[in-house]
Amino acid sequence: MVPTVKRIVTFKYVRTSKKNSSDYEIVKEILTEYELIVDSCEQPRERPGEYQEQKKYYSGKKKNHTLKNQLIVLPDGTDIVDVVAGKPGPKSDINLFREQQKGFDPKQRFNGDKGYVGEPSIKTPQKKQKNQELTPEQKQLNKELSSERIFVEHIIRFVKIFRVAQERFRLKPHKYEEIILTICGLVRLRIGALVL
Repeated sequence: MVPTVKRIVTFKYVRTSKKNSSDYEIVKEILTEYELIVDSCEQPRERPGEYQEQKKYYSGKKKNHTLKNQLIVLPDGTDIVDVVAGKPGPKSDINLFREQQKGFDPKQRFNGDKGYVGEPSIKTPQKKQKNQELTPEQKQLNKELSSERIFVEHIIRFVKIFRVAQERFRLKPHKYEEIILTICGLVRLRIGALVL
């Protein structure tokens, strides 16, 4: 069932265009016109049996063994541009992004949350300095950035409507990426980005 659905609902941007280098370059050039929104989320998984695997997947933030996914979407949330699925939960958002950024044009602009502070290609909100408060202008700017970023949160919510992407992942770990990519394809179908 999953391979059939996956074949029907593929990504029309970065993932599928990599097979054809000329299409890939065209897609990368078109995407530079947009400021893409990036965000990541974690999902609990079964505790691995081996100690080294447990250490690799244990997220102190979630106090659990987790898998991390990163979604990159268009500015208005009308389509998913790229997905990274099944990375170890403790991996930081910014490092996950830096690995994936190589597939995009160097001029590509992004919009992210505070987890991406320090990356020059990503517009991020102002962080409060120690023992200081943000000015009203900085708070207003952060509010505007949040209203631009909200679309990626909606897409993540659509993905998590599927219980297999929300609750503890109990299937074999090597199937995780395939299942998440299939769900993202179904989400694209739901938001009208994909027409069969």
